[in-house]
Amino acid sequence: MQPMTNLNQPPAASPKIVPPIAEKRPYIHSIHGDDRLDEYFWMRDRDDPAVIAYLEAENAYTKAVMQPTEALQEQLYQEMLARIQETDLSVPYRKGNYYYYTRTAEGLAYPIYCRKQGSLDAEEEILLDENTLAAGHEYFDIGVFQVSPDHRVLAYATDTTGAELFTLYFLDLETRQLYSETIPEVYYSFAWGNDNRTVFYTQVDEAHRPYKLFRHTLGTPLDEDVLIHHEPDEAFYLSVGKTRSEAYLIMSLGSKVTSEVHYLDANTPTGQFQVIQPRKSGVEYDVEHHSDRFYIVTNENAINFKLMQTPVTNPSPEHWQEVIPHREDVMLSGVSAFKDHLVISEREKGLPMLRVRKLSTGEEHTITFPEPTYEIYGGVNPEFDTTTLRFTYTSLVTPSSVFDYDMDTRERELKKETPVLGGYDKTQYVSERLMAIAPDRTSIPLSLVYKQGVERTGKNPTLLTGYGSYGYSYPDSFSSNRLTLLDRGVVVAIAHIRGGDEMGRKWYEDGKFLKKKNTFTDFIACAEHLIQTGWTSPDYLAIEGGSAGGLLMGAVVNLRPDLFKAVIAQVPFVDVVTTILDTSLPLSAMEWEEWGNPNDKTYYDYMKSYSPYDNVEAKDYPAMLITAGLNDPRVCYWEPAKWTAKLRALKTDNNVLLLKTNMGAGHSGASGRYERLKEIAFEFAFLFTQWGLTNVKLAV
Repeated sequence: MQPMTNLNQPPAASPKIVPPIAEKRPYIHSIHGDDRLDEYFWMRDRDDPAVIAYLEAENAYTKAVMQPTEALQEQLYQEMLARIQETDLSVPYRKGNYYYYTRTAEGLAYPIYCRKQGSLDAEEEILLDENTLAAGHEYFDIGVFQVSPDHRVLAYATDTTGAELFTLYFLDLETRQLYSETIPEVYYSFAWGNDNRTVFYTQVDEAHRPYKLFRHTLGTPLDEDVLIHHEPDEAFYLSVGKTRSEAYLIMSLGSKVTSEVHYLDANTPTGQFQVIQPRKSGVEYDVEHHSDRFYIVTNENAINFKLMQTPVTNPSPEHWQEVIPHREDVMLSGVSAFKDHLVISEREKGLPMLRVRKLSTGEEHTITFPEPTYEIYGGVNPEFDTTTLRFTYTSLVTPSSVFDYDMDTRERELKKETPVLGGYDKTQYVSERLMAIAPDRTSIPLSLVYKQGVERTGKNPTLLTGYGSYGYSYPDSFSSNRLTLLDRGVVVAIAHIRGGDEMGRKWYEDGKFLKKKNTFTDFIACAEHLIQTGWTSPDYLAIEGGSAGGLLMGAVVNLRPDLFKAVIAQVPFVDVVTTILDTSLPLSAMEWEEWGNPNDKTYYDYMKSYSPYDNVEAKDYPAMLITAGLNDPRVCYWEPAKWTAKLRALKTDNNVLLLKTNMGAGHSGASGRYERLKEIAFEFAFLFTQWGLTNVKLAV
């Protein structure tokens, strides 16, 4: 059987490059009395030679169409690279008698992990050179990277495919010899016992769900490893960690809406984990340790969370006492405990806040920030007995800046602002926070950044992005790569739509399950606001989003294709119903508490009504660039591939449609900073051709 046409040779360099046309193989999904025709279901069989042939044909077509932009891509790549200080050093952090840091070197794609003993003037010790390990691999990533409590053994895990399955190694930092055992197919979380010999690691099931916790003793065979916990509930995700006090190991079991936490004295790592509160459907909680108590952040009868405390000797719920009550207008995001301070992370009016409480006196103060929109990230704070809090501040115009903040004197010291080479002047750029109005009259925050002098002519090239899922707040953070857009007069906007938690937990709840469509109509409202207020027009408005943000892209172009000139959908989650119905696929069952269980007809009908793949129609669509990763365990490659094929078959316009699949990577695209820059340059070149910012035309 000839599976498809136009695959026998690469597209010819001719005035008209013909895109590949995928064969239609009728397949019927039947559920709830509904028969859904899925003509591209066959693409999920990666062992079918026709599948790889189709992906390669699409890649060849994309390359041919974009060939005229190759010089532009190189120009943009060099421009972005020139802003980066290639040889650089992270701010060292102290743990025990060592200062740990990473550094980069010009021409090397990956970081080098280092430390110094005693002082920053001491001789450097290289712990791990990621460039050496990555040699010969198309893709490389480090998962686990943890030094033992006595600083003598490094545990690290590597992934060479992008499938997010890591191999765990142990390196003796004194002899520089690897231990004989290697542990395959581990996941991200890991913890050391305080005996420096006992470690805990997780492994995943066939659906890529971390479901087993093992205990291993260094130097012993793997078949002697002890299974500590097997989580049978397909909706629950298992992880392991350690409190900052280093007193307790924490095993966390969590679904999208329910938590269960177990603890174990880290000094007796062969003991039994004890549960703090057995899982209760819909109740989430996190645990932090301080001296004789656990602090517990929970949403039980508190949608925006509250803070409780309980004695470590008997932490069961009947002993919980309220420390910070629930507030309707402020969301409690988390707490970090230090010897005499509690750092309280909150969100208020869409912005992150930090509040410091001195435990010995109860006195509190808030750390203030100067800009209308910004983001704060927790820094590396491994020390418990300290008055110094490290955090990272950034905004749409302020490069990532590491501060050390004295929680007693309230003095902050800038340790490093990420350099932007070429004479970057933040005063030449403007950031704003606007409000768009959704169809139900809800105000939607909209962050803007542009260069001084840009006026609202209605013809500004504009890039609008968003996410709106999983309670993730889209950060208003700096990107030196974004200057390539801003310096050419592009306005960049971020839509803080429902489904995230920018405005509190209810903001998330109002953008999931049977309210998911709020996410899409919020984004459309933001686009309309930019047009109505004169920033741009449909001929100049481009949008982009990845993963669940790619679902957003697919949904809004089905609803309002007339609003947008161009779309970039990165690893888009677009085949919603088929994927979530199939619990053999990575993480699908866990998604039921985010999107709904389609085995329930109510949820099935609702999900089908917005699923991008199921709602492609015979109509005009904007120009589109769609990306995929062959080894992606989160959004399988066939979702963007099927969507592309269906769009090709049905769309009625002559706008360009490109599918670009990374055949050696996963969800995050290329690894290594240089290859990542090339991917961004490719995307920018695509946008520039649509905006008319270059004389280069695509070869279509």
